[in-house]
Amino acid sequence: MEYKAHETAVIDDGCVIGKGTSIWHFSHIMPDCVLGENCNIGQNVVISPGVKLGNNVKVQNNVSIYTGVECEDDVFLGPSMVFTNITNPRSAIIRRDQYAKTLVKKGASIGANATIVCGHDIGEYAFIGAGAVVTKDVPAYALVIGNPARQTGWMSEYGHRLEFDSSGVAHCPESKEQYKLENGKVHKIL
Repeated sequence: MEYKAHETAVIDDGCVIGKGTSIWHFSHIMPDCVLGENCNIGQNVVISPGVKLGNNVKVQNNVSIYTGVECEDDVFLGPSMVFTNITNPRSAIIRRDQYAKTLVKKGASIGANATIVCGHDIGEYAFIGAGAVVTKDVPAYALVIGNPARQTGWMSEYGHRLEFDSSGVAHCPESKEQYKLENGKVHKIL
């Protein structure tokens, strides 16, 4: 076995789990999930059928990742954050054929107790603050907080708030990488 799973974890048939991945106490990986290499799945996590996680995805304790969610490489899902997959759930009405897709792009971080309403994309390296309720797409590098979540700034790939000068350039204090703000979008200067 090229991955590690605690003895209390349940891994259903049909899952593909990458080398170096760890699955901790009381977690349930349901059928037909794909988990990349070097992922860390905390305790009491449920990953529903068909979910795809890229490489190096970190899922903290008490997270449920529902069918329709896909996370690209290097995504961080904070403790007890929530995904939804139906916009109008009712217990007595079956809507399994109506699951909305949610894509969390490379390097994005979602803080503790945040809620991601289904059908929205979270851009590369976006930063969702703790407790935020995301009800629309989030641009790459955006910092969003609150309920409903609103953008309050931009973040570097290292997770630092970016301060742009008059020419629209910002520097990450940790990596020293430069970013450019143009037409309401941020990109890294190569």
